[in-house]
Amino acid sequence: MMKLVVVASMVAGAAAFAPAQVSKNSVATNMAFEDALGAQAPLGFFDPLGLVSDGDQEKFDRLRYVEIKHGRICQLAFLGQIVTRAGIHLPGDIDMSGHSFASYPDGWAAISGPDAISGAGLAQIVAFIGALELGVMKDITGGEFVGDFRNDSIDFGWDTFDAETKLQKRAVELNNGRAAQLGILGLMMHEQVGGTFPIIGAM
Repeated sequence: MMKLVVVASMVAGAAAFAPAQVSKNSVATNMAFEDALGAQAPLGFFDPLGLVSDGDQEKFDRLRYVEIKHGRICQLAFLGQIVTRAGIHLPGDIDMSGHSFASYPDGWAAISGPDAISGAGLAQIVAFIGALELGVMKDITGGEFVGDFRNDSIDFGWDTFDAETKLQKRAVELNNGRAAQLGILGLMMHEQVGGTFPIIGAM
C-alpha cells in the first residue's frame, strides 16, 4: 500500500513538470498572479497545469491555503523523522500496558507493520488530528492573509513587524513548506528502498 502511495505521488510530481499549452489568454490571466507571494526567481509564477489560468482569485486563495497547510504539516513530519531517527523520543509510556514511546519503530513502520502501534492508538491520533483540523487549525476570525490561524489569540510579536518583514517571513514559510513536501516524500520513498543517509541514518 505504501509503495502505491509513493508511486502515485511520484507520478503526480512528474506531471507538474510536463509541458503545457500556453495561450495568449492564459498568459494574460497569469499576469494577475505574477507578483503573488511565492512567485520568485528563477521560475517566477509557476502554474504548469494551468490551475488558475482563469485568473480566479478565490480559487487561487483556496489553493494557496491548501499549499500553506500542507507545507506546515510536512515541516512537522520531516522534523519528526529527523528527531525520532536521532533517538529522541517522548519520555514515559504510550499506553497503560507499559510500552514506551521509544519501543516503537520510526517512520511509516510506527503506524503500519508488525511492530506498529495498536489500532486504538492510531484511532486516537486520527481523532486528535481531526479535532485540530475542525476546531483549531483554521481561520475563524478573518485573518490578515490566507493561512493566518492566529484568530486574535496567538501573536508571537507578529504585529510588531513592518509590512516588508511580514512579507519576507511569509515567503520563508512558504518556501520551507515547499521544500518539506519534497523532503518528506523523499524520506517516504527511501523508507521503501532502504539504505543509510547523512543526518537521517539507517532507513
